[in-house]
Amino acid sequence: MNNSSLLLLSFTVGILVVIQGGINARLGILLNNTLLATSAALVMSASFTLIAVFMTVRELPNIDQLQSIPTYMWFTGGALSFLAVTIFYYIIPRIGISTAVIFGLSGQIIFAAIAGHFGWFGMPLEPMTIKKVMGMIVMTLGILLIKY
Repeated sequence: MNNSSLLLLSFTVGILVVIQGGINARLGILLNNTLLATSAALVMSASFTLIAVFMTVRELPNIDQLQSIPTYMWFTGGALSFLAVTIFYYIIPRIGISTAVIFGLSGQIIFAAIAGHFGWFGMPLEPMTIKKVMGMIVMTLGILLIKY
């Protein structure tokens, strides 16, 4: 995929996050329980993922590969997904979907810039620049204008 396609795909993912957040937050209201909505969403997500795995994976990792993976990696991503999804479904009905997404996106952008600068999580280094800092300041001002 070329860079333009990847950027469009990223934009589309943002739309999907808002749609699923709205639908599943509403499910939490109808069930009167955010954790039930989170469970339904994550069980369905795991089901679709397993179907995709069975349809596409031709070779499974060998035992040496599996043993070389640090233990924390097996559960940390899932635990963070659970927390993020549950909190998202909890706050959307209370502060509104646009506010939740705007502030959530702000946290993502700011933390991503910091993590990229230091190359955390084994990702490529993306040095902090004045341009990035100015962008985050402008974004923060934009958020304040949208919210207030």
